[in-house]
Parts: sequence; structure tokens; C-alpha cells
Amino acid sequence: MRIQESGEDYLETILLLKLRNGHVRSTDIANELGYAKPSISRAVGILTQEGYITVGEKGYIAFTEKGQLKANEIYERHRLITEYLTLTLGIDRETADKDACRIEHVISSETFDGIKSFVLGKQNYTGAL
Repeated sequence: MRIQESGEDYLETILLLKLRNGHVRSTDIANELGYAKPSISRAVGILTQEGYITVGEKGYIAFTEKGQLKANEIYERHRLITEYLTLTLGIDRETADKDACRIEHVISSETFDGIKSFVLGKQNYTGAL
């Protein structure tokens, strides 16, 4: 079963928070996204049920192997699409980042593979946003 767009957004947010802070709790996600805590609790429950994350007794969220792989995939799409939009179209990074967040959920594998090949073939690609 394919994960929904909102689930992908949550996984990407968890990944970015883990990279930034070293740990993540539901309140961190709520603060980052500006969503109500009940919405976050529901999403965390779904992601746990679907085997993407676990929640420890102190409320810390950890990825399962499946969740880590999916979060990395989503984040890679986001980074490379952002870079592609800036390199090829001259879009400013902030706009490209926002657009990439929407595009990453609907782009075909074939098109993404082309973008990935293009961006990775450019010598000035650093991998950073």
C-alpha cells in the first residue's frame, strides 16, 4: 500500500527534526508544522500502525528500517527536485523548495530518475538545501 502524501510529509519532518535535534517527540512535530497536537497524535498512530515508526515510553519517535528508507527516499526527492528547479529554471531556492514539496509526491519514477541523473551529473551539486 502506498503511503499518503501527508504521511510522507510527516516522515520527512521527523527525519529533518532528527537531523537537527537528534531526537523527536510529537510536540516537536506539532511545533514544526504548526498543527494541533491531536492531528499529530493521529498521524503518529497511523505511521506506527503501518510500521514506519515506533514511539518509546518517554515519547521519543524512532524510525523502523522501513520508515528510515522511506524518509530518506522522500528527502532525496525533495532535495534533488529543488536543485533541479534552481539549476534549470533559475527559480529562487525558497520557491523551488516549496514547489519541490508538492512535486515530490506526484512525480513519476521515470521523471524523477531523469532529474536525479541531471542533477548528479552537475559538478556544482553539493546535496545541501
